[in-house]
Amino acid sequence: MTPHPLDEVVTAQHSGVARGVTSICSAHPTVLDTAVRHGAAGEHVVLIEATCNQVNQDGGYTGMTAADFRHQVEALADAAGLDRGRLLLGGDHLGPNPWRGETAAHALDKAAALVRSFVEAGFSKIHLDASMRCADDPTGPLPPHVVAERTAQLATVAEAAAADDDARNRIRYVIGTEVPVPGGESAGHEGIHVTATASADETIQLTRSAFESRSLGSAWDRVRALVAQPGVEFSDRELHDYDSAAAQHLVAFIDAHPQLVFEAHSTDYQTVPALTALVHDRFAILKVGPALTFAYREGVFALAALEDELLGRAASHVCDALDAAMLADPSSWQPFYQGDEQELRRARRFSRSDRSRYYWPADSVRSAVATMVDNLRRTGVPEELASQYLPEQYRRFRGGKLALDPEALLADKVRAVLDDYLTATT
Repeated sequence: MTPHPLDEVVTAQHSGVARGVTSICSAHPTVLDTAVRHGAAGEHVVLIEATCNQVNQDGGYTGMTAADFRHQVEALADAAGLDRGRLLLGGDHLGPNPWRGETAAHALDKAAALVRSFVEAGFSKIHLDASMRCADDPTGPLPPHVVAERTAQLATVAEAAAADDDARNRIRYVIGTEVPVPGGESAGHEGIHVTATASADETIQLTRSAFESRSLGSAWDRVRALVAQPGVEFSDRELHDYDSAAAQHLVAFIDAHPQLVFEAHSTDYQTVPALTALVHDRFAILKVGPALTFAYREGVFALAALEDELLGRAASHVCDALDAAMLADPSSWQPFYQGDEQELRRARRFSRSDRSRYYWPADSVRSAVATMVDNLRRTGVPEELASQYLPEQYRRFRGGKLALDPEALLADKVRAVLDDYLTATT
């Protein structure tokens, strides 16, 4: 059996080699297509993850089950020429979060069905997250021993869902929850606290004990990462950069656990030196999502401005279509943005939280994007306007590395973010 990519990362890290993997957490078609093409052009593993909110047995906000998502990604990978042996699929925050408004018993039953669906669909990186309180749980954070017990309960389901021993032995688990809930940080975020050594140790010890009490010793041996907070985060109004000195206690701690590395969530918008330092400090799995759709949104807005110069009133007005869709259904952005009408409008368009990512699938928005692309293919993209609105992509065009095609330009905005992560992890 070929080595699991996460095993190779863990072995490298504990051998003194600062190697990592980028975890692409997005359901946007352009992001996914760009990611597999980026992988096909290189030699790295492409790790793509779906969260419990994006994809679940009820369809999630994408309308897809785990099997649907796998088929979509594999079709894109095949079209791009990416060897499936370098494609790794993961499930993120698999647990009761989508049903936390129900009783714990009902929510955990649905979480079990969620985990089962991901394992049966062939996802091999499984992040179990049972940290959220349900409707009948006491107020406040769940006690760590309850989180551990619920995590082990879901691991039991995952192990049973594997079709055979080979499938079971391909599963690698991630535990730990010191991160925002799936979907991002809520408004009013104040400060970031690096995970304490005692907290990390408690998570490992309690979860190991809960696994062993359920005769899940083999599953515990396949736990490869602990989610911890290295001190990086972003919100509508704040960006917290990585400070390696503040996380050195975690480096010393994880070095004593040779089967584990750290997984870092919300690494979006970090600089390349910061991402590189994270990998050096054993945060070997770097999750990124909103920064990729943020780059795509930047590209759409740049092309829309270019289109306006060419066509004026006859342009697609895609930016207005996106804002109209967000105003028609504010549920995916309103809890996260604050301020007066001008501030809210700016946040809807430009916030790093990028809540606009939930609205690209809307029919009106997809139609406007398609119209913009068609318009620019009909008119062509003038070099001087490409230089004005997409200078980095224009330089690549001048270097013979990129065509002035609207879809190619959008994909290249996403590729630039992926390049930063590849630099940091290899």
